[in-house]
Amino acid sequence: MVRVGLTTERLVLAGAELADEVGFEQVTVSELARRFDVKVASLYSHVKNSQDLKTRIALLALEELADRGAAALAGRAGKDALAALANVYRDYAREHPGRYAAAQFRLDPEAAAASAGGRHAQMTRAILRGYELTEPDQTHAVRLLGSFFHGYVSLEMGGGFSHSAPDTQETWVRMLDALDALLRNWPASATATATAPASAPDRPAGIVPPVDSGTRES
Repeated sequence: MVRVGLTTERLVLAGAELADEVGFEQVTVSELARRFDVKVASLYSHVKNSQDLKTRIALLALEELADRGAAALAGRAGKDALAALANVYRDYAREHPGRYAAAQFRLDPEAAAASAGGRHAQMTRAILRGYELTEPDQTHAVRLLGSFFHGYVSLEMGGGFSHSAPDTQETWVRMLDALDALLRNWPASATATATAPASAPDRPAGIVPPVDSGTRES
């Protein structure tokens, strides 16, 4: 018999809170049952197993992050938009470390397709269109920003910058300045440089008409 008041949504939220407290990897159906003081079997009407629970927490985290990102980007463009989205990820990781870790959880194709992951890619691409990047450079830049956001946040959360000056906030701001400068001065590709017409020496090497292939990074 399922205890009155237990719902899938309530369990997933409790699982997300547990992840923030003890770490995402420590979240299990058994641990959640102890939190509600019920038998493990009582939860199986709502979640299949610990993998299902973690998947649902990941979907929640992706949705929360996407909602925050959309609100932060409203009315912003260029460097302001870049900094706004970057700060969303960093602030979320500080407030909800377990949920942030859950957002990196590898989803199966069906769950990934139904997740808010696509919204994250769309927001990043919206920022990059402000820098006039087209494919394939836009996809390269999507990967660059994802690597920067997650890499810096993970190192900072793990204490990697705790024992040296300057302050991590100062570094964060300077790195966002550097990213903005890079995106405004995106380098020409090696392929484009190698294939630039030899008969047109007055044309800047590597500058070719951009083509948007429609590739999407999810």
